[in-house]
Amino acid sequence: MTWYSGIDLHSSNSVVVVSDEADRVAYQRRLPNELARIVAALEPYRESLAGVVVESTYNWYWLVDGLQGAGYAVHLANPAAMKRYQGLKHSDDESDARHLAHLLRLGILPTGYICPPAERAVRDLARKRSQLVRSRTAHLLAVAIGFARETGGRMSGNVIKRLEVAALSEFGLGEDVTYSLAANVAVIKALNAEIDKLEARLRQRVRLRPQFRVLISAPGIGEVLATIIMLETGPIERFAAVGNFASYARCVDSEHLSNGKKKGAGNVRNGNPYLAWAFIEAANFARRYCPQAKRFYERKKAQTNNIVATKALAHKLARACYHMMKDGQPFDVKRCFA
Repeated sequence: MTWYSGIDLHSSNSVVVVSDEADRVAYQRRLPNELARIVAALEPYRESLAGVVVESTYNWYWLVDGLQGAGYAVHLANPAAMKRYQGLKHSDDESDARHLAHLLRLGILPTGYICPPAERAVRDLARKRSQLVRSRTAHLLAVAIGFARETGGRMSGNVIKRLEVAALSEFGLGEDVTYSLAANVAVIKALNAEIDKLEARLRQRVRLRPQFRVLISAPGIGEVLATIIMLETGPIERFAAVGNFASYARCVDSEHLSNGKKKGAGNVRNGNPYLAWAFIEAANFARRYCPQAKRFYERKKAQTNNIVATKALAHKLARACYHMMKDGQPFDVKRCFA
């Protein structure tokens, strides 16, 4: 007898199901999110358990790591790729867990990549940096808009980053306006310090890696973008071809065709948003500092528009980065823009 397990994970509890080759349920129970309880529930089926499926939710780390540590074969299910029949009259957590086990038994379970815990922690450091940078940008814009609204002048982001709270009184603004902008400036200074700490930590962890050294040879890709691309990609071998990587980076079009006619668009957001952002940023820098990239961009822009041209350049860089990481070779501008 071979067993298959599906776990529908929630914030405080999980529904654990174990079924056999005919989808007959041998065990089904809602358990609290305690690793010891879930491992104990699976223990009677360990010897013949083909695998355990956990749906990829925001809080899967502890469960997947714990089950792998206990010796189970764990599969991380991709919920966006396994939509159930819309005509079902009844669906609940138990049926969802049974469906995960059913897909595993049929061998058609769409899965996601399980990043090793140590590597995942470094990747999440880079994501935390991105979160803080977005927050800082919001405060920078608040100061710039406030200054323009009160004075009609402009203040660049670099000037605002270096601005001291005490210096605001020199602009002759109202007391309440100065008080408001001082709150933004104080937060910016705190975020600057935390971002610097995260960047220093990331440099310690990734600077000597082979992928990092080849990525920074590409136009538009500096230390920050190289770090993000490398950590979000993971092992390049998990992508069967360059097209798969470009699709994962959201650098390809999405459309549904029937009889040669377009019938709509697919899920254009399917992929990694951090990689998508990184390659768009790289494209914007590359067209400013690399003549070959600028010529490619201008040619595409003349045929389409600025947005499409930037996306096309990002696609070029994504394909180049795939080959660079796979072959361990630095950027070749002739090969990329031939």
